[in-house]
Amino acid sequence: MKKYRPLIALIIAYMFYAILLNSVGTVISQSILSFGISKSEGSILEGFKDISIAIVSFVIASFLPRLGYQKAIIISLIMVSLACFIMPIAPSFNSAKILFFIIGVSFAMIKVSVYSSIGLINEDPKSHASFTSIIEGFFMVGVLGGAWIFAAFVDVKNPNSLSWLNVYYYLGGFGLFAALLWLFTPLPKIDASTIKADWREDFKAIPALFASNFLVSFLLGIFLYVLIEQSIGTWLPTYNREILQLNPAMAIQAGSLFAAFSALGRLLGGVFLRYFDWVKVLIFCAIATALIIIIAMQMSGGDIGKINAWRDAPMKAYFLPLAGLFLGPIYPTINSIVLSSLPKQSQAPMTGLIIAFSALGGTLGSFITGQIFGHFGGAFAFYLTLIPVALMSYSFIILNKKLKL
Repeated sequence: MKKYRPLIALIIAYMFYAILLNSVGTVISQSILSFGISKSEGSILEGFKDISIAIVSFVIASFLPRLGYQKAIIISLIMVSLACFIMPIAPSFNSAKILFFIIGVSFAMIKVSVYSSIGLINEDPKSHASFTSIIEGFFMVGVLGGAWIFAAFVDVKNPNSLSWLNVYYYLGGFGLFAALLWLFTPLPKIDASTIKADWREDFKAIPALFASNFLVSFLLGIFLYVLIEQSIGTWLPTYNREILQLNPAMAIQAGSLFAAFSALGRLLGGVFLRYFDWVKVLIFCAIATALIIIIAMQMSGGDIGKINAWRDAPMKAYFLPLAGLFLGPIYPTINSIVLSSLPKQSQAPMTGLIIAFSALGGTLGSFITGQIFGHFGGAFAFYLTLIPVALMSYSFIILNKKLKL
């Protein structure tokens, strides 16, 4: 059991953050009902999480080895747990902003610590890959489970109720449990020779990255992918509730299908990439995503009044999340293609750039979709995601050409 304790501790910590990170759409949807905010106001919530992740993840990586990954994980978990307890005590949209800011800051510490810890626990490449796959798999379990956990606290009979905030007492307790578990889960010592004396040395590798002829097309692809993913994923619960007329709990649960299909897409994508060229697979995925959005927006739905049973839900509620099946393989594939083409000393700063551009894309996607949703309706907002889908496909073609030079 002692052998598997680090794995269990990492899984629990990562699942905790999976639940919180992917609750943005749910919190926006419920805040519109409970706090009376507009969609334009709700659209900025993603930024409190993503901008803090972008800034902190790129800066903090140099300091964590000095602090120690175990301490960093414990501090992060305690920070977020305390923020969770504050949410129902001081219920407001401003409290939600503070919560997601803290989630972003602490997740940046967690992500760097978790991936670095995997390298400390596993020395050979096969066990490293297996360990990483298991943890990322449980992250998706947390994403899926989180939607149903939040939905269980929604008062369907009184949608404006603040009862959904009680979920944060349980999440705060879960976070403290994870922190307590880490107190008794020591990690192997970090080799002191690998810790740079000056944090500024980490930034010296960045100019070399910008000299890479594929960097612009790669970062554009990353940016556009996350923009599309967050445009759909963040606003799907609100779309399900307002446009399709699902009750608030069902709207959240139906939104989780997007994450489920995304997880399945990543598994299937790994199989197809063994037999087909990556650029062909990803362009096919982009085209399929566009077709699903177009067909879903043409479907009828939400015109029979409030829906409280799954048997009455329109087909659109099940069909639109299917876009996740084809979006899922894109992000890990282009990351893997580019990182594996770089020397090891360049992979850390490139990872920082990936996280930063991913966060910026997520923030912009959520903000733009929220603004358009509020002014022109959900269907028009989702139709406009076809533009970044087309641009993303073009970036794949350019990236493929650049990598072959």
